[in-house]
Amino acid sequence: MTRSEPNSKSPGLNTKARSTERPDIIAFRDVGLRYGRGPEILSDVNLTLPQGSFSFLTGPSGAGKSSLLKLCYLALAPSRGHISTFGQDAALLDNRETQAVRRRIGVVLQDFTLIDHLSVFENVSLPLRVAGQSRAQYTQDVTELLQWVGLGHRMQAFPSTLSGGEKQRAAIARAVIAKPNLLIADEPTGNVDPEIGRRLLRLFAEMNRMGTTVMIATHDIDLIQELEARVFRIEDGRIYKGLNAAPDFEETYS
Repeated sequence: MTRSEPNSKSPGLNTKARSTERPDIIAFRDVGLRYGRGPEILSDVNLTLPQGSFSFLTGPSGAGKSSLLKLCYLALAPSRGHISTFGQDAALLDNRETQAVRRRIGVVLQDFTLIDHLSVFENVSLPLRVAGQSRAQYTQDVTELLQWVGLGHRMQAFPSTLSGGEKQRAAIARAVIAKPNLLIADEPTGNVDPEIGRRLLRLFAEMNRMGTTVMIATHDIDLIQELEARVFRIEDGRIYKGLNAAPDFEETYS
């Protein structure tokens, strides 16, 4: 199987490749997570995401996929163990440093988190505005990307008028527009039809080709089989390599 590639240059994205060095973007060492006094939902997780890697994360509902992704983008802190992000110990980051790390990460959540009083165009352009770009600087990139994800005709619409699939595509466009170093997506194709899903996957593959590290959580086995990528499965609070890992199969990944 060969990795799927886009048919053409993805709009709004500079396709110049980044450095060939591959330090770990994320590294988990013996990480455990529990909520309150409940049982651990993640136990002894050892996982690395090298720079430029593309990984899928799968597993049954409630296994802890979303929780693991939240640990990756610093929305949660582990109950035990060690996480480093971009070479820094996550436990030692102050608020300013944490915000700086988060600006390097694009996140697509299942609940979309679009801002209701902003149009689709304004939602997607928000990361560029926060970064200090003017409307003249980002208009073309945002417009081209929205056309690419099939929302060219909905740029001035507000989130309350969008379907679930349209909201999902807008959230994906917002996550990738600033060309993040790390892209984390939780079920990014769950509300779109197969054709749009494949188009979005080509966008993720193009970003990865440019150097972005990608981690996608999904139940969609067909989606996973579209690309030659690493696959991790969460089961019973532990992480295994591959779709069909037996319960006694466990490794530390690097």
